[in-house]
Amino acid sequence: MRSRHYVTSGLLIIAVAWSVTGGLRAGDTSVTALRTPNDGIQPQAVVDGDTVHLIYFSGDPQAGDVYYVRSRDWGGTWSTPVRVNSTPGAAIAMGNVRGAHLAIGRDGRAHVAWMGSNKTHAKSDPAPMLYARLNDRGDAFEAQRNVMTSTVGLDGGGSIAADDTGRVWVTWHGRPPNAQTEEANRTVWVARSTDDGQTFSPERPADPSPAGACGCCGMRAMAANGRLYLLYRTAEPSLERNIRLLVSTDGGERFRSSTLSSWKVGKCPMSTAAIVQGPKRTAVVAFESQDRVMYGVADDRGQVGRVIEPRTKRGPKHPVAVADAQGRVLMAWTEGMAWNRGGDVAWQVFDAEGRPVSGAEGRRDGVPAWSVITAFAAPDGRFFIVY
Repeated sequence: MRSRHYVTSGLLIIAVAWSVTGGLRAGDTSVTALRTPNDGIQPQAVVDGDTVHLIYFSGDPQAGDVYYVRSRDWGGTWSTPVRVNSTPGAAIAMGNVRGAHLAIGRDGRAHVAWMGSNKTHAKSDPAPMLYARLNDRGDAFEAQRNVMTSTVGLDGGGSIAADDTGRVWVTWHGRPPNAQTEEANRTVWVARSTDDGQTFSPERPADPSPAGACGCCGMRAMAANGRLYLLYRTAEPSLERNIRLLVSTDGGERFRSSTLSSWKVGKCPMSTAAIVQGPKRTAVVAFESQDRVMYGVADDRGQVGRVIEPRTKRGPKHPVAVADAQGRVLMAWTEGMAWNRGGDVAWQVFDAEGRPVSGAEGRRDGVPAWSVITAFAAPDGRFFIVY
C-alpha cells in the first residue's frame, strides 16, 4: 500500500504513553501485546503508510462512546483521543459483536461505522447503522448519520470499507421491511458512497444467493486490490451457519460468493471474523467454526485453498490475523471469554507456507469483558496485538 497523508494534522497532539504488557522474539519474529489506550475495549486498528489508526470503546457497555487515536511510532505513543460519535452514549459494546469498525480512505481520512445504542432511537424504532467521518481539518468527526433507509433488524452490527479513490461502503445484515423475523430472511446489505462519505446511496442486498444471516454474529468488510470483500456467517433453515465470503470487482454492484467453512449448529455462536489485505493481491481471513479458530488466504477470486488452525486451549473466540510483506501471518484469538466475562489473548505466527514458527507463540491475560482484539504489522516484520 502506498503511503498516504492526512488532510491536515489538525489539533491532535501526541500525548498518551504506551503500555506494553508482554512480547517475545524468536529469530526475526517479534510479537508485542499492547493494552488498548485509556483502558478502552473493542480496539480496531488499520495501518496506512507509517501511521496506525485505532478506535476503541469507552463507558457504559449499553450506551458508551467510540474514540479515535493514531500513532506514528507503532504504538509507542498515541494521539489525544477524539470522540467519534456526536451524540454521547451512542454506541454499544454489550455482546462483543456489535462494536464499531474503522476504515481509512482517500488522503488518510478515517471512516467509522457502528450500531447505535438505545440513546439514538426510540424503543419502538429499529436500531440504526451509524456512520461518521473525520473532518477536513483532521481534528474532529462530523455529525453521525444513520445510513439505513429501509432495512430493519440490525443486531450483530456491521462493518465498513474504504479505498483511496473516495469510495466508502457501510455494510450490515438485516431484514427488508415487513419481513418475518426469522434469520433466514436476513441478508447482507451495502450502502455505497463515491464522494468520501459525504453522501450514501440507499442500501442494496449484496449476496447473489441469500442464505440468511446469523443475527448475533459480527461481519467484516475490506477494500483492497480493487475489490470489496464481505465476510459473514449464514443462517440457513437446515441449521447451517457457514462462513461466507463475498467479493465484488465492480465497486459493490455485483458479488461472487464462496463458502469457506461449514458448521451445522442449532444456536447462534456470537462469533466475530476478520479480513485484511495479504501479499500479492490476496486477502487473509480469520474466523471461528465448530468451536475452533482458523485462518486462510483468499486469492483474488475469493477462493481459499486451505485453512490453518492453531493449537488452542479453552473456548477460542474472536480471531484476527495479519500478514507481513514476506507472507508470514500472525493469528491471535481470545480464550476463556463468555457473556460479561473477560479472558486471555493467545497468538501464533505462521510462515508463508502455513507452518507454525517455533517460539513465536504466546499468551497474556487481561482481555476485558465485552472486548475483542486487533492486530497490525510494521514494515520491518514486527507484529503487534492490541487487546
